[in-house]
Amino acid sequence: MLQLTDLPFAAAVHTGARPAQRLTWDSRQADPDTAFVALPGEQMHGNAFAEQALSRGAPFVLTDLDVPRAVRVADARQALFAWARQERANNPLVVGITGSVGKTTAKSYAAAALEAHFMPVFNTLPAIACFLLEFGRSPQPLVVEMGIDRVGEMRELVDLVRPDVGIVTSIGAAHLEALGSLDGVAREKGVILEAPRTLVSEQAAAWFPGVDTYGFGTATHAGQQLKVGAAGASFRFAGVEVHLPLASQVQAEAAVLGLALAGQAGLDVSAAAERLTAVRVPGGRYRVLPGRFTIIDDTYNASPLSVRAALASLGAYGGRKISVLGRMLELGEDEQTMHAEIGGSARQHADVTYGVGLFAALLGEHAYRTVPELLEALRPELQSGDVVLVKASRGISWTPEKRLQEGVGLESVVDALLSWEGE
Repeated sequence: MLQLTDLPFAAAVHTGARPAQRLTWDSRQADPDTAFVALPGEQMHGNAFAEQALSRGAPFVLTDLDVPRAVRVADARQALFAWARQERANNPLVVGITGSVGKTTAKSYAAAALEAHFMPVFNTLPAIACFLLEFGRSPQPLVVEMGIDRVGEMRELVDLVRPDVGIVTSIGAAHLEALGSLDGVAREKGVILEAPRTLVSEQAAAWFPGVDTYGFGTATHAGQQLKVGAAGASFRFAGVEVHLPLASQVQAEAAVLGLALAGQAGLDVSAAAERLTAVRVPGGRYRVLPGRFTIIDDTYNASPLSVRAALASLGAYGGRKISVLGRMLELGEDEQTMHAEIGGSARQHADVTYGVGLFAALLGEHAYRTVPELLEALRPELQSGDVVLVKASRGISWTPEKRLQEGVGLESVVDALLSWEGE
């Protein structure tokens, strides 16, 4: 419960304001248990929606406006962050996770192993602050995904979250338009390793010598006897057998991370391993959909590192392997070369390769300008037993020069594949 006494900032509290269970920056989510913080936005200021939040029953509005039930402050954004830091200080274990790829998967497995509260998909500074406000006083651990796309952002996140454990899942070519180079990516993400305890994946270890690692092989916290097949992944950790349905090596590595964290927290590793069997990562993040043909939905985002990992995972499957790939965003001036290299990897791992959108001809032997054109060609070619990997960047992004980049949005391909399953 968010009390309105002992606030860590100066505020004029309206007599009608009352405590809330949680706080949101989206007025559409306001209700009698959910207060509203009015933040500046790119298009409009949250103050424009204060009345809407109040009409939905918000217990209070954190704002600089003089409105009913206002908790009136000079700067709502800074007040939000100060309050979040105060609430976070009450939690005994906060895990922060960053990396070029694999953050959401690692978060899902770490949270299950620790029986923790965890951040939803949104991982902006305001979203994280609202999460800390809601769960900071919980006796359960917190797992926070900390993504960045600009210089200095990780410093802001670390100052807000103050993780007890800082984790880097990977270092790869992502957000190069803003971060400049792989060394720039490592430098920015590495700020999280100021945490009292740290872990990095084996892939990221080259950038962070001396930091404990997790994964397989020679990792500090290592799983043994990894086996990956169409049914999933299995391995041993600390003498415990672990079975992950419909999982790839990427999920297995995230599971090792979760088990290592559980062991460090004094939890029963066998029980933690059992909880991991029920983990289902959000849609678009290497979600395996079995059927007449197997669909691997990896459409949420894409970078050279994540596409190579997804392509390599095809080796675990029987049947004809098909890759459907689209553009990867924010790769900087070398993006054409990187797409050509990924196209070469696709031809190595897949029997049939498709590309769509910009760089389609580099990504696949069968190249199409638009998704409808791709689907028209793909549909008659599919056979029972095929394994189809679908992966690209989605949405849009802006370069530092404000040049628009557009992803392909291949989730519509997955929807089409699912609709064809019963034919």
